Amino acid sequence: MESRKLKVGQPITPAEFEELTDEQLVRLLPRAYREFFPGKDFCADGHFYLHDGNAWSFYKAGFLDE
Repeated sequence: MESRKLKVGQPITPAEFEELTDEQLVRLLPRAYREFFPGKDFCADGHFYLHDGNAWSFYKAGFLDE
């Protein structure tokens, strides 16, 4: 994968998700949701659930239901 600058709210591909570390992935999340990130190993299909039941998707760079 070519190195690109990671920015908050930037969607990524499933291949990029597999190559990125937890530290790199957390940089893609808005600050309000970073504390809920459980780590890459606990993200099913590139998403994880927040405390309120919403699911954040790295592939959409937003909530699954948006």
